[in-house]
Formats: sequence, structure tokens, C-alpha cells
Amino acid sequence: MISNLSPIIIQYKQDTQSVYNTWFINNEDRLKAFRSIRRGVMQIIDDIKNKKFPNDFKGSSLEFVLNCITEQKQVFEGASHPFYWKPKLRIPDIYENENNKQAFGQFLENCLNAKSEEQVLKEIIKLDGYKIKGLGPAVASILYFLHPTIIPPFNTAIINGFNFLFKDKKKLGSWAEYLKLREVLVDTNSQHRSILSSDLGAIAGLLFEIGSQKLVLGSDEYLSETERKKLERLIEKRQESVQQEKEEENLHTEMQYHLLKIGKALGYDVIAASNDRSRSHGGNSFSFLGLQQFPEIDLDKETLNTIKLIDVLWFQKNTNNVIAAFEVEKSTSIYSGILRLADLSYSIANGDEVFYLIVPDKREKDVCLQLSRPAIKQNNVVIKYILFSELRTHCDALCKFGENHSILGKIAKSV
Repeated sequence: MISNLSPIIIQYKQDTQSVYNTWFINNEDRLKAFRSIRRGVMQIIDDIKNKKFPNDFKGSSLEFVLNCITEQKQVFEGASHPFYWKPKLRIPDIYENENNKQAFGQFLENCLNAKSEEQVLKEIIKLDGYKIKGLGPAVASILYFLHPTIIPPFNTAIINGFNFLFKDKKKLGSWAEYLKLREVLVDTNSQHRSILSSDLGAIAGLLFEIGSQKLVLGSDEYLSETERKKLERLIEKRQESVQQEKEEENLHTEMQYHLLKIGKALGYDVIAASNDRSRSHGGNSFSFLGLQQFPEIDLDKETLNTIKLIDVLWFQKNTNNVIAAFEVEKSTSIYSGILRLADLSYSIANGDEVFYLIVPDKREKDVCLQLSRPAIKQNNVVIKYILFSELRTHCDALCKFGENHSILGKIAKSV
């Protein structure tokens, strides 16, 4: 291991384009993902219990959860691949083998309900003891979103970064190797927590940056010409990604503004997500358009904090009754927004609210596919969608001629 890790961590944190700054902090999508994925895991467990889980990854509630995870920036890119059903190899063997399927479901349920590090590790060791073919530490990508202070994410780039930083030779595919890696990470994170975080995503992001060669330790003079060109391409690709993210964020803000403006014109109390209220569009501040405080709702703290992260909410005037909820999706996300709205419906539904996805035009086909999934249909949650172009074009007309939220039916679509 490099003797003094602090300068490397500082370098990682000061790089404005590192995953620490583009994924780990100041990222509402990351914050929202935790509860969405937790709800998705509950659906997997329920499907397995009630013999509704299919004999393939595609179309399953597991696919839905993994798609939510892969939306979490490049850190989790490829997280779904280990779970793809490979018929010739019969792996991972949780689709056709009912005993293995039940064991996997019980493992997820026990981890979901675990209250301590000891309980989670006990379940991992127990799962490893079943020797289910193809079901290895890729599952840590799911567990991280259940217990971010206990389980670090795990993929090829992270293990490559670990091996480089700690001069080790850990390999993918082994729970035993993962648990050893985890012990080192937890210990290292404990020593540097003051400049990292209790959430193990921060130190995992550092390993990811090193393993994907986006963070060069020290001088790059030792790099060959081929390696240097590869590094330059990676840096250029990352800059393009950051620029795209900025453009999408601007679009996201614009759509929130239109929704706040329409809701207020229709006579509702409106409010943006708690971490977006300082934003503005075209000189129009969200704080001037919306409520100054979130209405009192009798819910547990975790659920209420999640609801406060919904992009835009419309309330019946001077009440805490939600009339409409909106999730504005970017080009990379659809799954998590659907889960968040479905989750919101379980928490506050009383029959008179409507749930909407606001989606980029180019994602219309994809959103229709996702809303048609059995896992969504069986929940009986009606989610409509509105295209960016429709909302932008008709905003003023909806404000002028609308009497209540039903006016959105003019531009909203159902599957």
C-alpha cells in the first residue's frame, strides 16, 4: 500500500470531474436511488416468495433493480451483466433452480432487515456456503444500496484500483476475496474518514478512478506513449460526459420551472425537490414560485425525506394533500423515476393524485416499454408521461386556459 494516502484522496476530491464530485456528492439522483432500489429489492423478495419470479433475468424485478443501479454513473456501468441468464452455462443458477431462487430471496430479505455489520456478513457467508453457480460478489452492487456504510460496491475497475493501490492480486468472482478486500477498505476508510465519508461509496469511487486509469498517481512520466494516448482519450471522454450532464441538468431545471409555473397558475401550492429550491430558470427563482416550507405529513422520517426529493409536487391549496407528483428524467434514467413514483403512491395515495414522468422525446419508446412491464402493471399505480417538447411548447397555454390538473391530459400520455 502507498504509505501516505491523504494526498491521493485530496487529488481525487479536487478533481472536479472525478466520480467523487459528479456522483458521490451533490447528486440528487444518487440520494433518490437508495430508497428506490430498496423498494425494488422488496419487490424481488415478494416475487420469489409468491412464485412470480421468472426463469430469466429479462422482464424480472431483479432486472429492474439492476437497471436502477446502472443509472448511477459509470461507477456501476455493467452491474447487470453478471445477472444475465446464460442458458448454456446455467448461470447464475437462480432462475431455473427453485431451491437456489428461494435461498437468494431469503438472503436479500435477511440483508434488507439486517441492523448490524455482523448480520450482513453472516448472510454473505451463508450464501457463499450454498455454492450457487455464478452468484458471486457482484451482488455487492445491490447490498451497497441497502447498507452503504457496511458494503462497498464491487466491479472490475474497483478491484483493479484496489490491486494497484494496495499491491495485491485480488480476483473477481470470489466472496472470500471480496470479504478480504472489504476488510482492508473498511480499515483504510476508518483511518481517513475525516476526508472521505462513512459511506463506502467515496473510497470505492477512488478505487474506480484509479482502476479505470482516470486518476494518475503522481507524475505521468512513467507512462508509455500508448498508455498516455489511452489516458488522454479517457480524460476527453470524461469531459464530454460531464458536459452532457451539465446540459441535461439545465434541461431538468427548465422542466421543473414549467411544472412549478403551471401548478401555481392552476391554483395549487407547488414545491420543488428539497435540494433544488435554490435553483432558477430564466431569472425565475424556484423559491419565489413555491412554498417556503414543506407541508406537514405524518410519515416516518426516511419516507418523508424521500418524498421531499420528488422533483415537483402540487398540493391542494393550504393542505398536505398531494394532487400531482412529477419526476423529470434525464437521458440515462427511467427506471428509478418509475420506482420513486410507485413508492410515493404506497406512502401517500388516497385516490385523487396523478403521477407523471417528464421524459426526453428520444426516450418515449423506452418509457413505454418500462411502464408496460408486469412488475409495474401489477402494482396498479397509474403513471402517465409527458415529453419535454410538449411541456415546453404548451406551458403558457396550460397556464392560461387550465382550470385544474386535468388540463395536463391534453399533453400527457398513458401506456
